[in-house]
Formats: sequence, C-alpha cells, structure tokens
Amino acid sequence: MNNVAYLLVLHSVDGLGPVRLKKVLDHFGQARNAWEAKGSELLGMGIPQNTVEKFLATRKNLDPEKYLTSVQKSGIKWKTIFDEDYPYLLKQIYDPPILFYYWGEFTAADRKAIAVVGTRKMTGYGKLVTERFTENLVLAGLTIVSGLARGVDSIAHRTALKNGGRTIAVLGGGFNKIFPPENDKLAKEIAEGHGVVLSEFPPDCPSVAGNFPARNRIISGLTQATLVTEAAVDSGSLITARLALEQGREVFAVPGPITSELSRGPLDLIKEGARPIFEPSEILEELGITGKAQSPVEITDLTEVEKQILNILQNDQKHIDEICQILGVPVAGISGELLKMEIKGLIRNLGAGIYCGN
Repeated sequence: MNNVAYLLVLHSVDGLGPVRLKKVLDHFGQARNAWEAKGSELLGMGIPQNTVEKFLATRKNLDPEKYLTSVQKSGIKWKTIFDEDYPYLLKQIYDPPILFYYWGEFTAADRKAIAVVGTRKMTGYGKLVTERFTENLVLAGLTIVSGLARGVDSIAHRTALKNGGRTIAVLGGGFNKIFPPENDKLAKEIAEGHGVVLSEFPPDCPSVAGNFPARNRIISGLTQATLVTEAAVDSGSLITARLALEQGREVFAVPGPITSELSRGPLDLIKEGARPIFEPSEILEELGITGKAQSPVEITDLTEVEKQILNILQNDQKHIDEICQILGVPVAGISGELLKMEIKGLIRNLGAGIYCGN
C-alpha cells in the first residue's frame, strides 16, 4: 500500500464498504491497480452493477493526488488497517474499517474503553444515571466512547471532559458536515487534547439514517464493553449493544422505572443476555479493572419528610408541585427541604422545578 491517495479515492466510492473494499484490494494487490481496473473486472468479482457504475463515475471526476492534497489541507488525518498503530480492539471485529478519518490523537489509554450509549430523548433519570456511571468509569481510567448524538451520547462525552477523562466520538457522517450541528464545538473540544473524533465516511458525506448501523459497529468495536443507560425499544443504541454481543464484547444495561418506555430497551437487552448493572463498581469488577468507583450517597439520619421525598423520587423525577400534591403540603413548606436535601447530595435539581433522586 505505497500510495495512500489511491486508497483514499477507492474508499470514497459509494457502495465500496469495508467488506467489498477488502475483497477488491485482496484481488488486485495494490490500491492503484484496483483504481485502474476495468469495470468488467469488478463485475466479474461480484461487485454489483450500480456500485461499479459509481466507481467509474468517481474515477472520471476525481484525481487521487488532488483528493489527497485536499484532505491534507483540511487538517483531517486518517488511519488505514495496514498501519501498525490502528486501534487494536477495532481491528479484531469481523468488518473493521479499511480506512477512517480522525481529529485528535489516540493514546495507549484508549485500549481501556467502554461505550456509553442511549436515547436521544432522555429523562432526568437517564441524565442522572449517565452522568453517575460515566463519571465513575472515567475516574477508574476508562476512555468513554459514544456517537456525539443528542441525549445520552452528548452527556457521556461532556461528563468525561468535565472529569478530566478521555473520550472518543464516532460520527455518522463526514467531518465537513458534523451532526447534530450544535455539537460541532463539542467535537472540536474533544479533539483538542481530550480524545479523538473519527468517521469512516468521507469528509463531505452527510449524516443519513443508513450510515448509523455502520457507525455503531465502530463504537462497540473500539471498546471492551457497551453500557446502555436508557433507551426505547427502537433506539439505535440497541443496535450498538447487539453488535457488541456479536463481537464477543460485554454488554451492561441499567434497569429503569417500569413506568417508563425508555426502560424497555435495557430490559430487552437483559433478556438477550446483557448484564443488569446497579453500580459502576460492578462494571469495573466484571472487566477486571482496578479502580475505585465513588460510593453512592449514604442515607442516614433522615427526617421523616426527607424519607418521604426520597421515596417519591426513587427511580423517578417530579415537579415540585407534584411533590407537594403527594405530600399534601404547600410549596412554601417543601422548597426549603428540597434545597437542604440538594446540598446534602440526596437529590438533584434538574431545573424548571423538577427534581430526581441522586
């Protein structure tokens, strides 16, 4: 693989995924030979007609050296599966990317990594669980891998950064079209000394729905295990978890309130063989990682009102008006208690008058 320019342009052909691209490279031996191949040769290998047509159109309109120069000038780096420093865990899966683009730098610490994934429309409970687990996993020295999506993914990345940890964000599109756009700043912050942002897709590729299953196999492939904190039954994070199971990696799921639709995803995973997890220390123990997870807040010497409030907020979130209605007391009589409990670390204020257990 002496000339990476030809590998870059081959990789840019729509329809030449990792399995087909490997097949082509194995057949022709060199990327340049493959790039210069006749359409009939590709068809003879079993490459579909529509992919061959896209290949021929790409070759007509794209100069390998110019394309290489444009990528270099953009500041985007790349790794190929032929590089010695290609991520070890990712290389072990069935269909590792032949090439991926990235910002930032990998370190030896990234071989101890866990995926933290979940719903885009999380509840206060999901946010709390994601923050608590991510913080403890970071403090134990694990790199956090997720998909830079809204919801659980963003909270996992931000919590890792907040606690001085490393995080890897895997995109569902190219670097020139970061999605969601509001996470462009987060992506750059990760790349600036706090981890890696990577994508299997060429720089100008948009984030379309069909890209995400491929993206998810990379999230699970980079890690020793996958943790799902909150997800509906149709959540894309379940694809990541099931791919992790197929890859022979550990999968952990956090049980949630049975009244929440977003507890259904983790429950389904548990039925399929994922391990139910209640404390971060259980993950560390299962992975054989030496690290001390923070203990949950000890509940001792509580007043009767505090006990009642904790019971109301157990595995749930409530507005202050709902709490008052359940207890049968006015807001003025409970706001002070909520503030004291928040200071003690017993509950968390989620904003807009909504509270949940800590």
